[in-house]
Amino acid sequence: MARYTQAVCRLCRREGLKLYLKGERCYMPKCPMDKKAVPPGQHGQTRKKETPYGVQMREKQRARRFYGVLERQFRRYFSIAAKAKGVTGEALLQQLELRLDNVVYRMGFAGSRPEGRQLVRHGHFKVNDRKVNIPSFQLREGDVVSVSPHSREMAKVKELAELAKTRTAPGWMQVDAERLRGSILRAPRRDEIDVPVKEHLIVELYSK
Repeated sequence: MARYTQAVCRLCRREGLKLYLKGERCYMPKCPMDKKAVPPGQHGQTRKKETPYGVQMREKQRARRFYGVLERQFRRYFSIAAKAKGVTGEALLQQLELRLDNVVYRMGFAGSRPEGRQLVRHGHFKVNDRKVNIPSFQLREGDVVSVSPHSREMAKVKELAELAKTRTAPGWMQVDAERLRGSILRAPRRDEIDVPVKEHLIVELYSK
């Protein structure tokens, strides 16, 4: 599967905010965003007047990069959200939040979304006691996510288990850090999604 393999700090600098793609490193003083928060490239420091289309495109790119989703995947999520009941923008973010790699991160079993994606791909998690190694797997209300038994003794998993104990899980999920499992109580509401994205601009972009 195709994925972004270049320097991730460039993405944060381009978006002008931290995407927390390196987990705990993003909280350290040496984070590039704390030193050089300008867009990458030769003309990064020059000011450009953005058009309405450019603003909408920027929001779409920001959402994609937060969740680590490629363009074709993102467009498919929007198509599903456009057909769903309710607000299209909120439905789009709900789909992104209910991806397995994001849920693993939200539960505290991964330091970042990219790390969550890697752990899922390596088969360290189960959904409803069935092994799932697809990061984009869509979870639903009542689904239970747990660390696979053969992975519980790994040093990295133990480290993440301790991390999960220090985190506060969102209200739309329930996490048992001691048993290394969590469940989806319901779909997240917009006010429970802390991603700084103006989803209505994304809807306007794709609705043209």
